[in-house]
Amino acid sequence: MTRTFGITWDYRCPFAYNVHAAIVAALQAGEPLDVTFIPFSLDQGRLEPGETPIWDRPPEARGSGMTALCFGVAVRDHFPEVFPEFHVAVFAARHDEARAIAEPAVLREVAGAVGLDADAVADIAADPATLARLAAEHTAAVADHDVWGVPTFITTTSATYVRLMERGRVDDLLRILDLLDLESINEFKRTRVPR
Repeated sequence: MTRTFGITWDYRCPFAYNVHAAIVAALQAGEPLDVTFIPFSLDQGRLEPGETPIWDRPPEARGSGMTALCFGVAVRDHFPEVFPEFHVAVFAARHDEARAIAEPAVLREVAGAVGLDADAVADIAADPATLARLAAEHTAAVADHDVWGVPTFITTTSATYVRLMERGRVDDLLRILDLLDLESINEFKRTRVPR
């Protein structure tokens, strides 16, 4: 049985990295998943009502996450066969290598390292249509599902924010997918981080 869901991401969130690494590992292992990857700007999510939206600001005033999200959307939409590898590589650049993924040069290097034409990816990422797509998907996630953070799983019946403490664990991912539509549980949160 194929499991269908959406999942939000912002490359700066370590918990998003944990979940997305598990999803990519599951896909590579042949798990029957139909995943929609949904960009979500944490910078936009932190704005106060009435502030100018991130995507309506000049590039230098958009926050540190938008460039990487635009590169991610560019690869997802135009080079989908390489997206899983690129996606995890951007997370790794940020969280494992402490690289400045707000810098286009870093993202171009990541694109080249996974076999993409870095110039082509950068051109698509800089296209206003890519920013518009990102804005529309973020806005729809908020309007349709009350999404406020990453990683949030979205199914036909619910949207659920989940923090995994370990990176890339397919077994944990599959347990989460089993629980997503169990509507008799609304909140399950530990009072402190497990050691």
